[in-house]
Amino acid sequence: MNRLLLGIALLLCSVTVSAVVEDSVRIYFRQSKVNLDMSLHGNGDALAGIGDRLRSQYPDSLFRLERVEVVGGASPEGSIAFNRWLSERRAGVLFDYFRRYEEVEDSMMTFTYLGRDWGGLIRLVEQDSDVPFREEVLDLLHEIVAHNGEPFDGLDAVAWLKQLRGGKPYLYMYTHIFPELRASRLQLWYATVWRMRMIEATKQPLPFAPSVVATVPEPVMVPMATMPAKSPFYMALKTNLLTDALLVPSIGAEFYLGGNWSVVGNWMYGWWKTDRHHWYWRAYGGDLAVRYWFGSAAQAKPLTGHHIGVYGQVLTYDFETGGKGQIAGRPGGSLWDKCHAGGGIEYGYSLPIRRRLNLDFTIGLGYVGGQYWEYKPVDDCYVWQATKRRHWWGPTKAEVSLVWLIGRDNVNRKGGAQ
Repeated sequence: MNRLLLGIALLLCSVTVSAVVEDSVRIYFRQSKVNLDMSLHGNGDALAGIGDRLRSQYPDSLFRLERVEVVGGASPEGSIAFNRWLSERRAGVLFDYFRRYEEVEDSMMTFTYLGRDWGGLIRLVEQDSDVPFREEVLDLLHEIVAHNGEPFDGLDAVAWLKQLRGGKPYLYMYTHIFPELRASRLQLWYATVWRMRMIEATKQPLPFAPSVVATVPEPVMVPMATMPAKSPFYMALKTNLLTDALLVPSIGAEFYLGGNWSVVGNWMYGWWKTDRHHWYWRAYGGDLAVRYWFGSAAQAKPLTGHHIGVYGQVLTYDFETGGKGQIAGRPGGSLWDKCHAGGGIEYGYSLPIRRRLNLDFTIGLGYVGGQYWEYKPVDDCYVWQATKRRHWWGPTKAEVSLVWLIGRDNVNRKGGAQ
């Protein structure tokens, strides 16, 4: 009987009562950045507090870490694909931070992506009485939420915000509210365990005072093992159909740099001749441009929609059709021997036509100039006539380019083939 009573006593002493405890902080990031800035919005203090609580765990602790979750959202600006990549990279940075603690294992780490945080934006606008035309902004935000943040009436949701009241509310939110949305919520979930043998021993204050959650919602989680490791990549190859039609084949390549900026280089080369008829059609050269993309289409996906830019170009040519000819660039020399050079500003629009095809219309205005030679074909010789200089102000660039989109997530999801 005594042994039975002793067994029952030991069993009672080992009874465990568990509840779920949540410890949560917000970690902020700068626009389009993934690095952990400890000086931003108290990030250093927040992570130091989390670290202290993790280090306070020991075998007889009241708290046992069960799960580390990062809930990532984004402010509305930027493409959906880029925002998701940004949130995933930020989550990875936070998980790397916690891997320094032996108590945190990879199997504990999960990530939830919220997308554009429209709900958070509504909450912040409701709290800020200084938002211009606040009631109209809230009405529009609720309509956006009703459409699940998807384009409606032909425009992306961000485009609607930018157009409201001439963009004044958007500018205010971009400056004062969007920075609050560039954050990831870091949640640590603990199992609290009280053992009867510990109750008498815990007379010192608890290492922290978390809130006990009676009912824990189960978020939709993406295990770290299945998170995409690669970032979106946007590139395009193109050919200018106008120069192609003039028998001067061309090729170009464009790379998206982020933040609505891209760099593009183009090259053309045609070197045709028929000596019998003194017919020459020669041209080669290229340009390099930096572009900024804007508009609702550009917000939805890089390398699509309106763009403006600046460019520089070099060119040499030799045109003669049986009469007087002109050659730009020193005869017998290379492209750099007194070639024509210039530059200017450009505007264009890239129109989706298929899943991975765009049609880009671009016009450039600026200056091109340089030395050129006039000559006449006489028998088998080409007789120099005069040396002149050309100074041209006006259109110096024209493109109707067929564009092939290359890279991860670089596809047109509205319009064209799906």
